[in-house]
Formats: sequence, C-alpha cells, structure tokens
Amino acid sequence: MTQLRVLAATLVLLVAGCAAESTGGATSGSVSYGPDDLVVRVDVSGGLVPVAMTVTEVPALSVYGDGRVVTNGPVIEIFPGPALPNVQVQQISTADVAKLADRAVDAGVGKQADFGMPNVADAPTTHVMVRTAAGEQVTDVPALGIGEESLNNSQRAARQRIQRLVEALTDLPSTLGKGAVSESKAFPAAGVAAVAVQWAEMGGDQGMQPQAPVAWPGPALPGEAFADRPSVHCVSATGEQGKQILAAAGKANSRTPWLSAGSSWQVTFRPFLPGESTCADLAHRS
Repeated sequence: MTQLRVLAATLVLLVAGCAAESTGGATSGSVSYGPDDLVVRVDVSGGLVPVAMTVTEVPALSVYGDGRVVTNGPVIEIFPGPALPNVQVQQISTADVAKLADRAVDAGVGKQADFGMPNVADAPTTHVMVRTAAGEQVTDVPALGIGEESLNNSQRAARQRIQRLVEALTDLPSTLGKGAVSESKAFPAAGVAAVAVQWAEMGGDQGMQPQAPVAWPGPALPGEAFADRPSVHCVSATGEQGKQILAAAGKANSRTPWLSAGSSWQVTFRPFLPGESTCADLAHRS
C-alpha cells in the first residue's frame, strides 16, 4: 500500500510538471505565464520629446513568459538615422523570468509609495510593470534619479528602491550571472505601426541631396488619430503587408519621404512586440 501511494504521488508530480512545461512559459509562485505574456517591463517616456515618440519609442526592457528579453538597442549617431529602431532580443531561462518578477514585487512595484516630486520641469517618467496573480502591477516615478535633493529621506529611499530595480533589470548579465543571458540579435517583428506627419523640410536637411519619395506599401497614410493624441495618426499592418513595410523601411532612413494618396509623409516606425498587433496597443504610453 505504501509503495502504491508513493507511485501515485510521483505520477501527480510528473503530470503537474508536464502541465507547467506545456505552457511554454515561466511560473512564479501561483502564477503561470504564457510564452507571449509580458511579465516585466521598464519604460521611460514623456518629457521633451516629439509627440510621436510617446507611442513609437521601444520600451527599455520587456521580459516575456518564455524568456525572451526585448530591448531598444544602441542608436547609430548619424543624420538621418535608420528608419527602423534597433530592436534587439535575448533569451533567459523561464526560472530567471520568475526571479525577475519576484524581484520587482520585492522592490514594491504596484504598492502605494510616496516618491515626492522633484522641482524639475519636463522630466520623463519611469514606468515599471510586473505581472502577478492579481494582474499587472505598475509603478510610475517621474524624474527618477533627477533633482532629488529637495525630497525628504523617505521619498528618496522609495525612489532608490525603484532605481536599484531598474539598474538590475537593465543589466541582466550582472543580475542573473555569467552565461544566463544569450547573445543579442535583431528582433523578428511580426508587424509594424507607422505614425505619419506631413513631410516638410527641416534645418538638418540643408546641404543634403533631396531624397526621392518612396511609394508607401501599406494602408493609406496618415491613418486614424489616437483618441487622447489628436495630432498623432497611425496605421498598422501584420502578415504579408507588415513584412513588406518592414522590408521597405529597412532600406530607408528617418527622413525618407513616403508617397501616399498624392502626398509625402514622414513616418516613424514601431515594430510590434509580442502581444501587439494594432496602433491601439501602443496608446498606453504617456
């Protein structure tokens, strides 16, 4: 009888292990993540940036349930720069995904905290998100690491906890250990959003050879406006049309005029990350 009980318990553990493995994602405590579930994100937005960047800039770090880590890679310092952002992907283990989620929870992400407000104008806000059993937990810290001398000790301590977390998340080789993070490579986007404004000459264009307009391969520009950003218009595409836009953008630069409906447009591209497929998926940024 004892042997049968041991055998039954072993089978239960094996079945449970296979069920967790079949999700293809990490498990943290009572939470199991699907492969495309966004588990941890660090995003810095706002401040003195063009309004288009409030929806098109790639987050600093996105960690998914299957261990993919998507980041915004280095930018080439040339003008005009490439049309497409340098989106990179690395791989970590699902066990390390769970460790990062636990670390974010331990740092207080999603909990009420008094961060104060430094006397700094037009500073960006750092957004940190972690997915838990209760859903997405988010902490927003304006002007993180900037002008904090005017704050009290408690406010500075709260900010320092988030600052240390952000530093740990954005330096995963140091945080997780040597060999825990794969080599970085280009992220294979499955689609793209495009924010368009009427093309107009800029000061930086002086002395450059005029660029011939390129036929736009996607939905007619400029597209629909965001409800909370009426000056920002966006179109999106996935599948074959998305591939065509990405291929054309890969040969273009940030000042390439795109010809659509008889007009020339300047386009800012945002490759879709896992779980994104429409312009509305980018509207969370502030």
